[in-house]
Amino acid sequence: MAIATAAKAPEATRRKILHAAFAEFYRHGFQGGSLNHIVETAGATKGALFHHFAGGKQELGYAVVDEIIAPLLKQRWLDPLTDSTNPIADMKRAFRQFVKEDIESGSSIQGCPLNNLAQEMSPLDEGFRQRIDKLYDTWRKCYADALASGVKAGKVRKDAAPRQAAALIVAAQMGIWGTAKSSESGELMTQAGEALCGYLDSLKP
Repeated sequence: MAIATAAKAPEATRRKILHAAFAEFYRHGFQGGSLNHIVETAGATKGALFHHFAGGKQELGYAVVDEIIAPLLKQRWLDPLTDSTNPIADMKRAFRQFVKEDIESGSSIQGCPLNNLAQEMSPLDEGFRQRIDKLYDTWRKCYADALASGVKAGKVRKDAAPRQAAALIVAAQMGIWGTAKSSESGELMTQAGEALCGYLDSLKP
């Protein structure tokens, strides 16, 4: 048992560093994020950080996208549409749920972690740009596939264009979280969210 616990210790340290990095980059941006603050928050050392992320801050940032933000995206926005028979209703339900949760938790004023990195780092670093673009592409494809299935099930208008609608919905979501960040207004975020739900309703037969 002790051997198994010892074997898990390095992975536990790595996860603590990753989660601390996510919180740091979300609050201060990637460029403004402090490695010293990350290791302090994680209860680790600089040596441990560079042991797990030999490429330093850049490699750590890539890992945050791949191992923290990507699963969050899946959990929030993709999983609710897995095998969905009514994608419009499921999108609206998830959308209203997370708008409400983010306003109540206060995280709405920090924006969307994926969109924050896209705005900050995509023009500056190709590794970030490719990772972020891949996630956005996965997101749009999930929505497009769900809407296409909805057309077949009679839940979405037959003349709807799933790929174009998916592109608009994802862009609107990012704009809503960006608006919440810049305005610090939950009311404005809710209004914009309801407007997007209205657009989703327009896709019904």
